[in-house]
Amino acid sequence: MRRKFEYIHERPGWPQFTWDTDTLSAPLAAVRHKQGRLLGRMEALGFELRSEACLAVLTSDVLKSSAIEGEMLNPEEVRSSIARRLRLNVAGIVKAGRDVEGVVEMMLDATQKFDAPLTKARLFDWHASLFPTGRSGMRRMIVAAWRPVESDPMQVVSGHLGHEKVHFEAPDPRRIESEMAEFIHWFNVHKPMDPVLTAAIAHFWFVTIHPFEDGNGRIARALADMSLARADGTRDRFYSMSSQIEAERKDYYLRLEAAQRGDLNITRWLAWFLECLGRAIDRAGQTLSAVRAKADLWHRINQNPVNDRQRSVINRLLDDFKGSLTTSKYAKLAKCSTDTALRDISELLERGILTRNPGGGRSTSYRIGDVADVSK
Repeated sequence: MRRKFEYIHERPGWPQFTWDTDTLSAPLAAVRHKQGRLLGRMEALGFELRSEACLAVLTSDVLKSSAIEGEMLNPEEVRSSIARRLRLNVAGIVKAGRDVEGVVEMMLDATQKFDAPLTKARLFDWHASLFPTGRSGMRRMIVAAWRPVESDPMQVVSGHLGHEKVHFEAPDPRRIESEMAEFIHWFNVHKPMDPVLTAAIAHFWFVTIHPFEDGNGRIARALADMSLARADGTRDRFYSMSSQIEAERKDYYLRLEAAQRGDLNITRWLAWFLECLGRAIDRAGQTLSAVRAKADLWHRINQNPVNDRQRSVINRLLDDFKGSLTTSKYAKLAKCSTDTALRDISELLERGILTRNPGGGRSTSYRIGDVADVSK
């Protein structure tokens, strides 16, 4: 029986998208203004602060893009991998696993080499980086190749067995070779189009084709970041679209589904993408404030340097530490005895670098103190 609806990739004229320029002109201009202001603020910073801000944003981008797909990566490993590849000096660098290294490699290739052409081989390399073991979870999969012709229909499904709801069905795998050839050509050719709109269209178009068995969402967001880097004209990343999408994940999937079930006029998707990007740039101000506060703190601390153990733990507290610091956590992080941890903590308390949280006894915990209270 014929379906009551058609997916967008089944409609005559696919993929000749249309949109209402008048509807998008104001939000596009607003986003471009925000981008310009943010880049201007970053240019006013010194090299070290810009590098720290870029590291923080790239770390968040990798973590959140994976989190959207339900994959939780180790923040310290991600930060370490990015810092090493960008040749940034970061205290307490840890060795990253293959899964982290692969995602980082893909993201940096997209953003640091944004002006290089997109190719089929490059996409295959990205896919291989995402799945270095040739598995997605426990499932063996074909890596660095399009979905095989003999594979079952690729569907996005929810609900219990027998009561499933199909949200989307991707194009037949026999179409992928020609579909992707057209996409890659479009992505590379010079267009009289703002690269921010290119980012939004590329994200939607790629994830709709769904050319791989897995990893399509992460690669689609990498392509969007690649286009946004072109829009900014810089390899440095100071805002994270993936972080904002992760914060709005439910709405993100609803918007995708609505557009994929709609017609070739994708104005609503483009408008949402621009609004989401605007919110991502607004959040970048928080990153900048945190980087400045961290730099101010270290400036005061370094007037009378702390030991390596203390430096490592302070950096962990400033980066992505969950909960409050206790003596036992300090000992574990610094790989030292409890007695040594207590001595280190006492010194940090005396200088105002740490402060006690309310409560005491066995529940005694600590947090970073106010910069103004830190003694030199």
